[in-house]
Amino acid sequence: MESTRQAKIARLFQKELSEIFRQQTAKTHGTIVSVSTVRVSPDLSVAKAYLSVFPSEKAAEVMESINASAKTIRYELAQRVRFQVRKTPELHFYLDDSLDYLEKIDSLLENK
Repeated sequence: MESTRQAKIARLFQKELSEIFRQQTAKTHGTIVSVSTVRVSPDLSVAKAYLSVFPSEKAAEVMESINASAKTIRYELAQRVRFQVRKTPELHFYLDDSLDYLEKIDSLLENK
């Protein structure tokens, strides 16, 4: 069960990470990265961010780029939340493909 503090920090990280990705993807025209959800460990040492990438064909390449620059993203996040959080947790990024899954189910239901 997630504590109130974990939920607040997760929302803060989600908001700030989405802003960081919005600024970075403004340079790469045609690719959108959104932060679906963020889950923070109980000791606040690890944050798992689930990302949706549009178009989904570029998802693997975008995720590879994000994982390669995870330390830079963590530093940028630390600069933004330095007055709210004492220590910025380690970031792990995962691809959230739930929208693709939903789209696939819709197309299968329409074909029947």
